[in-house]
Amino acid sequence: MSTQPDLLYSEEEEALRAAVRDLLADHCDAPGVIARTESDAPHDLAAWKALTDGMGLAGLLVPEAQGGQGATHREAAVVLEELGRAVAPVPYLSSAVVATEALLECGDEELLGRLASGRTVGVLAVGLHRAPGTAFPAARLENGALHGELTGIADAAAADVLLVPAEDGGLYAVDASDATVTPQASLDLTRPLATVTLNGARARRLGAAEPAVRRALLAGAGLLTSEQFGLADWALTETVRYLKERKQFNRPVGGFQALKHRLAQLWLETVNLRAAARNAADALATGRSGQEAAVAVAVAQAYAGPVAVHAAEEALQLHAGIGMTWEHPIHLYLKRAKADSIAYGTAGAHRSAVAELVGLQAP
Repeated sequence: MSTQPDLLYSEEEEALRAAVRDLLADHCDAPGVIARTESDAPHDLAAWKALTDGMGLAGLLVPEAQGGQGATHREAAVVLEELGRAVAPVPYLSSAVVATEALLECGDEELLGRLASGRTVGVLAVGLHRAPGTAFPAARLENGALHGELTGIADAAAADVLLVPAEDGGLYAVDASDATVTPQASLDLTRPLATVTLNGARARRLGAAEPAVRRALLAGAGLLTSEQFGLADWALTETVRYLKERKQFNRPVGGFQALKHRLAQLWLETVNLRAAARNAADALATGRSGQEAAVAVAVAQAYAGPVAVHAAEEALQLHAGIGMTWEHPIHLYLKRAKADSIAYGTAGAHRSAVAELVGLQAP
């Protein structure tokens, strides 16, 4: 019998949120993020160092005995809410969640400790669009070396080590310097994609790929909803603030009834998203039965994508002319929301997953 999930934030989680928000205010202000997206180095490695070296956040999901913080997915979800609120260009979801979960399944303590310290960035070489439980491309293994091309790999440009599934069913660690990483055109400028080409790359077997990738993608999809909530919450908060200040006909624009209705609808969607995201994080953290956690993640993902996109679209429209400018950060949030809406599976794919998991047959 399952216990009632606790969706409220603890005092420790609120303290963690405050600390991360203060750090990001110093490192990831909007003009700085916009400038970085226009450069050849989209990842903010100074912010990453502050989050990892300074606060130890890369090791939240890693047990203390293996060099981590011994926290849970609930704390990682709070960090991701704040990273979503700042559209921070750091490989946290890729390295501290997805790659870390794969290594936890494989049990490779040496590499896990390096990722937990934050001094090594790990990236699972599976396309960002792959949903949990679906098939994924694998590299060809010949004489202990890997060959092949894998596309749509998020944050590969920042990786020190790549976790590569191979056709023999194994998951292999490849030094990023042994692979060719070619940037791909990506809508989200703060989470760039790349093609990883392996041409006889030296590889070390970590464990079985299928369970490791399944666990990694489930955690990635579940905690992505917290990032999407943070993004939607920022969009709502900033839009309300702007409409209180912007005046037309000598009165605040936010006082007009039609805009109040749009904001009220957005608020309802956003608080529902928070509940879904918290439930997914709690399900992962408390180790609920495999099916129950999978249902919680699929429900959250089925809801999160459309809500985050709607919030960003409303922010863009209700900021009027200024929202259409490159100098305002709203475009970064809309692009992140659109990219997130197909990351780790589309809303439609997750609705189908829910139907299958609970035995709800299509008419």
